[in-house]
Amino acid sequence: MVVEAATVRFMQGSEAVAEGAMAAGLRFYAGYPITPSTEIAEILSRRLPRVGGVFIQMEDEIGSLAAVIGASIAGLKAATATSGPGFSLMQENLGFAVAAEIPCVLVNVQRAGPSTGQPTAPAQGDVMQARWGTHGDHPIVVLTASTVRECFDQTVRSFNLSERYRTPVILLLDEVVAHMRERTVIPAPEDIYVLERPQPAVPPEWYFPYEETDADVPPLASFGEGYRYHVTGLFHDRAGYPTLRQDEINPWFERLFRKIELNVDEIVQTQGEMLEDARTVIVAYGSTARAARQAMKEARAKGRRVGLLKLLTLWPFPEEQIERATRTARRFLVPEMNRGQVRLEVERVVKGRADVVGVHRYDGTVITPTQILQALEAH
Repeated sequence: MVVEAATVRFMQGSEAVAEGAMAAGLRFYAGYPITPSTEIAEILSRRLPRVGGVFIQMEDEIGSLAAVIGASIAGLKAATATSGPGFSLMQENLGFAVAAEIPCVLVNVQRAGPSTGQPTAPAQGDVMQARWGTHGDHPIVVLTASTVRECFDQTVRSFNLSERYRTPVILLLDEVVAHMRERTVIPAPEDIYVLERPQPAVPPEWYFPYEETDADVPPLASFGEGYRYHVTGLFHDRAGYPTLRQDEINPWFERLFRKIELNVDEIVQTQGEMLEDARTVIVAYGSTARAARQAMKEARAKGRRVGLLKLLTLWPFPEEQIERATRTARRFLVPEMNRGQVRLEVERVVKGRADVVGVHRYDGTVITPTQILQALEAH
């Protein structure tokens, strides 16, 4: 189906991811079925061939991301989707994409773990894996969503950031968000901002894929269009060839981080409610943010000065937004379906200027507004 105008649909989060990917220009998907992300692959297996795109079911998640990286180098917008065990298998190739600066999108619909865990149960236990899962120091961009419409918008944004900064982007959802259905407005194509990959402005003989640029992001030429260059996960020079020279390694490594760190204001997104006078700020993300919002409203009705800071970007971590909240807040409450992965980051940023309290579940069961309210009233 080709959407020609804004439409109202009753749709699932996974459907919105697929729609967002198509709207962003996805033309290659490689993946392996895994609960609870399989619906994304099922939908794209039908949608992509209709627009001349390619869908491949790979033998495993290792091959899936490898194929996605290859398709991206060839000039296609490419993505895959998985869940916990598959995400673990993708970590080596994720590191390769970071080092080789290959745009691609990875959707991870989190489920309870570790190991097989509970394949159909929700969790938020992959936050730190998304940041540090691949080895070595590296930058990464990780987005999340708590509504079906945000699944659409954040998928489009994942592709745009990936192409803009020549980096893999992870969209970290949870089972509840992926499987719930909501009334959702899908915008008309002309109302969707889609960034296309910048192309080299020099002839092939002058092209260096890792050259220093004013924006710290050199254009990426597509294989098969006359440009030939070397791609490796090793430390490399501006032509892409392995090097041991420190005067080549250090500038490249610094640029790899600089292109993300100097653009945090563009990358990081949060949504705040009732923060102006909040003495307690709930920091939440994913489906837990929905329970947090209801708890905030009920607490406000009882006269408690509670606000909500919903995270739409997990990495880079929204430090400035947390810092700003400390101006009024004396306590931060962090509900999440893990043992405190974001809570620890909030503690790091707050530096003892306010209390930080966690509300945690890791048994495959969602956190309810009642649990959050009880925590609000207990401290």
